[in-house]
Amino acid sequence: MGWDMSTETPISPPSYPFRRWLGLAVVLVLMGLAYGLGLHRYLSLQSLAEHRETLRDFTSNHLLLALLIFVGAYAAAVSLSIPGATILTVTGGFLFGWLLGGSAAVLAATIGATTVFQIARSSFGETLARKAGPSLSKLKDGFAADAFNYLLFLRLVPAFPFWLVNIAAALTTVSLRTFASATALGIIPGTLAFAFVGEGLDSIIAAQASAHAACVAEKGPDNCSFDLSLSSLLTPELLLAFAALGVVALIPVALKKWKGAT
Repeated sequence: MGWDMSTETPISPPSYPFRRWLGLAVVLVLMGLAYGLGLHRYLSLQSLAEHRETLRDFTSNHLLLALLIFVGAYAAAVSLSIPGATILTVTGGFLFGWLLGGSAAVLAATIGATTVFQIARSSFGETLARKAGPSLSKLKDGFAADAFNYLLFLRLVPAFPFWLVNIAAALTTVSLRTFASATALGIIPGTLAFAFVGEGLDSIIAAQASAHAACVAEKGPDNCSFDLSLSSLLTPELLLAFAALGVVALIPVALKKWKGAT
């Protein structure tokens, strides 16, 4: 990457204490409601398999509305740091196809991540940055060396939790422009890959349903389970590809340090 986004903005508290904590208070209330109502339980491949016909019928009859609902629900899930972004990405590919569904997921995830970043920075970011002390120094050093490519690496490698990167970046001096652009670009490969998996999910669901029906016929319903998990969709090749992308993202950072040392 040849982008020059090294000029970052310092963390500064807002002028009004009430506004400073309002966003965080809203997020905490909505998060409590979401978990209290059990909405997080719907973010599973099992739930998608159970409701796939209803979802597909609605999508085919109301494409634009379905797309808007998907983007809103995805952005809200990320904003509230509810686990299940990968499931939503797979769902996007399943309902809209890998390109449209993946593009919608990139947009929604970027909106949600930026919301978390802004709320964390405006509320508790400065306080945590002061209290973290040495524990935050390595992270700050990484961002200081090359904020864009360092954040790009964190986004490309799925080993780093998405929500944690959102909050961690807010504790540094990364600018909003760098955060949003690196996030959007960094999640494109993985998002499109999972959306592509989602596009072909119907055949996997059908195979699982057929195997479950055969098991029920032979052993009875109490001895059979319909198992469909995300781990079954993650191939070693896919994980290796993500790791390779992360290494590529670190090349500009390594070159910059090497040139500085010579």
